[in-house]
Amino acid sequence: MTIINNALSGALAAQIALSASSQNIANLQTKGYTRQSALFTSLGPDASGRSAGNGVEVSSLMRFSDNYKSQAMWRAASEQGAYAQSQPYLTQLESVMGDASASLSAGIDAFFRAINAVAGDPGSTPLRQQVLTSASLMGERINGMNNVFNAQLTSVRQQRSALVDSANSDISTIASLNRQIMETQAGGVSASGLIDARDNAIDALASRMALEVSTNADGSRDVSLKSGQALVIGSMHGTLQAAATADAPQAFSITFANTTFALDATRMGGQIGGLSQYEITTLKPLQDDIDTLGRTIAERVNAQLALGYSTPASGPAVPGTPLFVYTPGAGANALKVVAGFKAEDLAFSSDGSPGDTGNLQQLAALKGQPVTLPGIGTVLLSDADTQLLGKLAIDSKLNKASLKTTDTVRTQSIDDWQSTSGVNEDEEAVKLVELQRMYEANMRVISIANSMFDATLAMMG
Repeated sequence: MTIINNALSGALAAQIALSASSQNIANLQTKGYTRQSALFTSLGPDASGRSAGNGVEVSSLMRFSDNYKSQAMWRAASEQGAYAQSQPYLTQLESVMGDASASLSAGIDAFFRAINAVAGDPGSTPLRQQVLTSASLMGERINGMNNVFNAQLTSVRQQRSALVDSANSDISTIASLNRQIMETQAGGVSASGLIDARDNAIDALASRMALEVSTNADGSRDVSLKSGQALVIGSMHGTLQAAATADAPQAFSITFANTTFALDATRMGGQIGGLSQYEITTLKPLQDDIDTLGRTIAERVNAQLALGYSTPASGPAVPGTPLFVYTPGAGANALKVVAGFKAEDLAFSSDGSPGDTGNLQQLAALKGQPVTLPGIGTVLLSDADTQLLGKLAIDSKLNKASLKTTDTVRTQSIDDWQSTSGVNEDEEAVKLVELQRMYEANMRVISIANSMFDATLAMMG
């Protein structure tokens, strides 16, 4: 009977191991699946000195997981997310600002070129009209850029709100799975599938914000932000908010156990942190620079015109009046030519005489004057847009380089995780053959034992 019992235990153990291997193969393409294997333990002999042992048992189903590699994969997801979300916005701005048909440089050059063209014939109505036309077109280009900035700002905030909603779903899922894992393991049942689902949720959450993850003795994982605010503790979880306040158009906070903590989105990392960094360090400064440039052009042109005189065909000279009106934050209507302004209202004369172009020359000279922009410092007005585009190109290039690096790190971290936890088709194929042989060998032992038993009975009969 000992022979049969030993062989039966071996056959049953082989069946369990085959089941684990078949589960691995079935999940060959399942994202985040952690392979399992039966852990065999030899059963020792009984009190008899002539007993070799009592067979084998499957003491546990072992998960091939490495917490260090999982943590590295989650860190890489956060770093990749930070750069990936901002690159489309940078690329769009580069394209718009570098487009000759929309660039501010071309608009500014055309405006001052039209002013210079009047110098040869200051009384020419068509040439004066061209100045007004180019002034309107320059305003449209500045207003067009403002529209792009405002559209991006709206998109960034909407995207962050959507990311917060997705993050809250992941946070709730992690807490729920923590509870199920604790209950399942307490009942002595394998929770491998639940653990995989939870770690997949952590990976998704990590792409949205940088995390600190710790594992507890009961199998649960606690999750917090890098800044220390708890997101998940066991089966309890917090809720993120992104909402307008009196101080900000979009403020971030987390509520945990009926207590609310303010969050600095620029320090959250991941996709949310990357978008926030882009808004604060690139988009808003560039918007401020264009605002300053448009306002400066309007103020300087208007101030210079106020020093001159227009010379109507009939009647006395008239002191100059403003050409532009600038309204900060007005988007498509920020820089406009004053309604009703006519070609004859251009105050190109410095002394009121019809042929004088003294004030026109001063207007033309404005192009070569310095202007101080918040983001890049003091530059010539004629070079301002080129300098802004150059800085944007550098920012975009650096972000692309960082994104490429983080893509590589993320890919490597996934490969490292796969090397330990992923299913290897060839390895499983070899294991199947070995386990099949183990099962067949034990069944042959049972067959031999039965033959011996039958022979013994025959001898006794």
